[in-house]
Amino acid sequence: MDIDFPLILVILVFGSGLIWLLDALLLAPGRRRTVANLQEEYPQWQQEGSSQAASYRRQVEQSAREPALVEYAKSFFPVLLVVFVLRSFLVEPFQIPSSSMVPTLQVGDYILVNKYTYGIRLPVLRTKVLDLNEPQRGDVMVFFPPHMNDTYFIKRVVGLPGDTVTYRNKRLYVNGKEIVEEPLAVLPEGQARYQVGLETLG
Repeated sequence: MDIDFPLILVILVFGSGLIWLLDALLLAPGRRRTVANLQEEYPQWQQEGSSQAASYRRQVEQSAREPALVEYAKSFFPVLLVVFVLRSFLVEPFQIPSSSMVPTLQVGDYILVNKYTYGIRLPVLRTKVLDLNEPQRGDVMVFFPPHMNDTYFIKRVVGLPGDTVTYRNKRLYVNGKEIVEEPLAVLPEGQARYQVGLETLG
């Protein structure tokens, strides 16, 4: 079963942030009042070594300590928020799932994808809210096709909207023009062979 990490990250960020906010608005004022009352009850609470200072610290520990859930939320929220912003709007790591990009990209390789080259999208929903650039021939893209919305594809752009792409007899044509491949190398010798070539797509 695939784990929807972006969704989990959104839930953790907003959950920890909400806990922090509710504590700041509802619970923290009560703790501050408790501390103020204890300071009045133990006027010598600042004198180190005094019995009042020891009693004051015990009372604060018992009555005014942050709940464990709030402590965890305040500790993790800043880190989760930074990760959320980085992964959602700047860069995101992806793993190569298949051999379609061999030998340029090997199965299992990790790549870091620019998230804002073509525009800004909402996390999880993937709705574009700001257009920046259009894909160009030769670009390597990560995308989720409409028919497999839960699976990402990593492919090189061959055709643009309005183009006619034809693959016939192991030759690629764009708008009726053959994309000529210039052989560079066949690797490795004596094993499974990959032909490395140079194509000009646009």
